[in-house]
Amino acid sequence: MLSANLNGVDICYVDQGPKDGPAVMFANSLGTDYRVWDDLLPHLPAGLRVVRYDKRGHGLSDEPSGPYTIENLADDAAGLIRHLGLRDTVFVGLSVGGLIGLSLAARHGGLLRGLVISNSAAKIGDEPLWRDRIAAIRTGGLTSIGAPTMERWFSSAFRQSGRAAPWQRMLERQPVEGYIACCQAIAAADLRTAARGLNLPVHLIAGTEDGSTPPDVVRATADLIPGARFSVIEGAGHIPCVEAPADYAAILTGFLEEVGHV
Repeated sequence: MLSANLNGVDICYVDQGPKDGPAVMFANSLGTDYRVWDDLLPHLPAGLRVVRYDKRGHGLSDEPSGPYTIENLADDAAGLIRHLGLRDTVFVGLSVGGLIGLSLAARHGGLLRGLVISNSAAKIGDEPLWRDRIAAIRTGGLTSIGAPTMERWFSSAFRQSGRAAPWQRMLERQPVEGYIACCQAIAAADLRTAARGLNLPVHLIAGTEDGSTPPDVVRATADLIPGARFSVIEGAGHIPCVEAPADYAAILTGFLEEVGHV
């Protein structure tokens, strides 16, 4: 794993594939690190330059004092794109990563060829929801939200198989203050106006069993974005790149073909 100091924050990242390959950058969800994309990668076309990173306050990246804003997180992503010298990047953002992608496209759109917004929306939840979650974490730590989060993240079948357990441990081991600072960023973010002004190819992905951003919520953002495409993965929850990586890769590959990336 490599690191770069971006906007005064040490951001850790993985850069795989040919340096002259078409670049795809992945931004992970709240409470996960760059490994959330591991099972997806074998299903993607050969020859891509794949960049994954831990946003500030998560994984191995720095945990500066919060609160953060979505603009902070998007500027980190833009900084990493520029640091690596990437051109015409396709950005794939999951959950809060989708908000990051929306802000990135709105404020640094010249860096991107296309945007995939996965299990996310231009506005996620409301202030009371995030205030209550933050209060619960400050009282009981991340372990206090572990089990109910898995119910929102994964389908019943996936949880009953026991495969959700590692992801619960990943969530519970994230830096607490970094997680809270990202919750504050989500709570304050409303990118509905920005979504209406996008002028690049965008594809949104939802899962039928998503308890955090159900398909109707994701579709509402798709309806705001001129020309946006929308796909639903049957039987998958909030983290379909883990639960249904082949289906997810098929949608992503189709988008990469559509924008001339592969």
